[in-house]
Amino acid sequence: MLFNSLTFIVFFIIVMGLYRAPISWRMKKQMLLVASYIFYAAWNPPFILLLWFSTMVDWEVARRLDRTDAPGMRRVLLGISLAANLGLLGFFKYATFALENFTALTDLLGIPFHPAAPGILLPVGISFYTFQTLSYTLDVYRRTMKPIGSFLDYALFVTYFPQLVAGPIVRPSELVPQFQQPPRVTLQDYCWGLFLITLGLFQKVVLADGPFAFTADMVFRAQDPLNMLDAWAGALAFAGQIFCDFAGYSTCAIGISRCMGFHLCPNFNAPYAAVGFSDFWRRWHISLSTWLRDYLYITLGGNRISATRTQVNLMITMMLGGLWHGASWNFVIWGTLHGAYLIVERLLRAGFANQAWTGHRIVRIALGALTLALVTIAWVFFRAQDLPTAMRLVTSMLGMQPGGVKLLATIDIQNVFMPLAVLVALQCWLRNKDFRSVVSGWPWWLTGSLWALMAIVLILMQGVSGAFIYFQF
Repeated sequence: MLFNSLTFIVFFIIVMGLYRAPISWRMKKQMLLVASYIFYAAWNPPFILLLWFSTMVDWEVARRLDRTDAPGMRRVLLGISLAANLGLLGFFKYATFALENFTALTDLLGIPFHPAAPGILLPVGISFYTFQTLSYTLDVYRRTMKPIGSFLDYALFVTYFPQLVAGPIVRPSELVPQFQQPPRVTLQDYCWGLFLITLGLFQKVVLADGPFAFTADMVFRAQDPLNMLDAWAGALAFAGQIFCDFAGYSTCAIGISRCMGFHLCPNFNAPYAAVGFSDFWRRWHISLSTWLRDYLYITLGGNRISATRTQVNLMITMMLGGLWHGASWNFVIWGTLHGAYLIVERLLRAGFANQAWTGHRIVRIALGALTLALVTIAWVFFRAQDLPTAMRLVTSMLGMQPGGVKLLATIDIQNVFMPLAVLVALQCWLRNKDFRSVVSGWPWWLTGSLWALMAIVLILMQGVSGAFIYFQF
């Protein structure tokens, strides 16, 4: 069920009607749990069994972890949770990828092996809810939290529909306490929630699925090398598309939750205004980057050991983060590029840490532009359907294809650079500001006009939008 569909609008109206009904808080939570299962079942009902399985395994493992102090038994219990959750994720998401690579290896060795395609259907959002349930087990294992006392609260935490299939990846300590008592929802909460829903849908429908998607699809479908301008236009179009698509989903999820009185943490904070790659990852997909930091990078040793080992840990974390996004070597390369960016940045920071010129405004603007350019090059591997396509486009972007084809019309290029320039300018303006505080400071007529304009454009563009990009993960 898509946020950008009439079906979801009807679903949300019904849920909100029941949520505001004069029934007990426990019955409202039960209603939200059932609604969450219905929301997920709209894609493929049998996959609800996977949600039930993950829910039951981690609920029981956490209870047993809390009751034992024996290190060996605790490691066994943690292993059960990891095997169950990562086993399901590995089978559904990576089995076909592993088989393809094994077949390629046997062909390379001259051993004929051509098995039938497994035809495994990927459950929507499995990467997101797997990390979410694992965070609960890992927190209980580390004794940074106690097991949740209510199974209803825990099950609702796992399946909570606004962020179930594409995040943000919420920690149990952030969401479960909000389920314990009925929240007080004010008129301001409703208005802010509906404003965020409208903004998120505007990002998705009008921007992501509008000029950005059109140009990106043209460029990434090209079979020939392109001229430099067209190659950059296509790559930047995808940079704009994936931000507006994914940030649009997160904004909708936060807005829907706010209408019910729940608070989800922001998942994006002006990432294209980042200066450096550590800054970028503090601003892009915040819930995933902090998850990888807290549960993988720090577990590997973080930066508490030698410089060389720190760099290795950083590269492993980013490579696995890339692989988390999809079963393809392109995603591994995307993660590896970001790992290399972060390592080089660390080395440069160490070498120029005490240089006053590094803080000069012009230098920071140049570093911000360089950050965006290198992030955009990495996005090519994220979007391209295969490695040859990615390499052909990257070499075109770097001016290594002098005979590149002219593909895009002037209007197509303008339709990318103009909205992207506005988007980057807005992010630079909001870089160190709280978005709600900014909007709250506007006069009512300005906020109302902007809101009405977004709603009108959405109505005019209904039916032209598709699924969110991150549903495939």
